[in-house]
Amino acid sequence: MVITSKSNPTIKEISKLNDKKYRKISGLYIVEGIKPVKECIQAGCEIQSIICIEKLENEFSNPIVVSESVFESLSTEKTPQGALAVVKIPNFKLKEPENSCILLDCLQDPGNLGTIIRTANAAGYSEIYLINCTDPYSPKAVRASMSGIFFVKVYSGTREEILSVLSGVPIVCADMDGNDIFDFTPPEKYCLCIGNEGGGITDELLDLAEYKIKIPMQSSCESLNAAVSAGIAMYQLKYGLKRL
Repeated sequence: MVITSKSNPTIKEISKLNDKKYRKISGLYIVEGIKPVKECIQAGCEIQSIICIEKLENEFSNPIVVSESVFESLSTEKTPQGALAVVKIPNFKLKEPENSCILLDCLQDPGNLGTIIRTANAAGYSEIYLINCTDPYSPKAVRASMSGIFFVKVYSGTREEILSVLSGVPIVCADMDGNDIFDFTPPEKYCLCIGNEGGGITDELLDLAEYKIKIPMQSSCESLNAAVSAGIAMYQLKYGLKRL
């Protein structure tokens, strides 16, 4: 059976998941796109349902099939591919990181957050801690993570809770007043902190930082995008890339 009505109860419930409030209430989020949905399945995520248009019905197991117009009403993509999954948000219990990790302080752009998650997964950082950040399970953040969200642990909590579990880990803050990152040798285990797009890292975290590092730039450039800075820092700290 093909669902053709946008007022179908299942469709109405799924459409609510584009709103942060309903994601929090339901504990569910949306993964959209043929490849991301398949990668979500392969990653072993807890999938509640898969929704797709008729021509993709054989691509998935037991999908809910909808008309193209109904799918477009659910989609946040400019050019919908016709497939999405409703996935349970993992509930990771807040704990001390096992290895070097990432701390994001008040990051507000979902595209930046998703890109950092993508890069962290690629660079081998499997634990990411969030203080007052945008929702990592918003459609834009999930899309920007390019499936990275399936392979990392994202921890959220109050500032006090996060700092408590990180108390035994040296914090390395990316800060314009820090030392040149290319001359810096990090400790064996560390927490790389990236701050807000406009305001940078809060004073409280800067005061707690054991180390402050900066990425050298030409005088004509005031700052780098948060996700770009995070990517450079992640790779340099972990792999010690040589200065170009």
